[in-house]
Amino acid sequence: MKSFRQAVEAGDHAAIEALLAEDVVFTSPVAFKPYPGKAITAAILRGVTRVFTDFRYVREIVGADGRDHALVFKAKVGDREIDGCDFLHLDEDGLIDDFTVMVRPLSAARALSEAMGAQFDRIAAEAAGAGGGDRHFGG
Repeated sequence: MKSFRQAVEAGDHAAIEALLAEDVVFTSPVAFKPYPGKAITAAILRGVTRVFTDFRYVREIVGADGRDHALVFKAKVGDREIDGCDFLHLDEDGLIDDFTVMVRPLSAARALSEAMGAQFDRIAAEAAGAGGGDRHFGG
């Protein structure tokens, strides 16, 4: 999804949030339960930008119907290199209604879990300020 990729690469959090459906579901690579809702998803994505360094998309794959997208990325979490993929599904209005992230290797996934866990009080407060919930990351 070109507009999402451009917003992420520009660090434009308002544009990223505008591309999320109200009922978006975010599935984390390190948490068992998905996070439903725009407020918590946007807050998590802001938290990720504080945790990742050297983030870059390296490949984009688009499904035949144009509603499924896979954005392959590379980044660092602390001193760990991480490879991952954002899987996005678009609703009828062209907004992201399903957002799943997968990462590798395990050592980097653990580093991501720890780093995001340290961010989660702030993430929950940001989401609550926008009307979201306060679920714990990694739980």
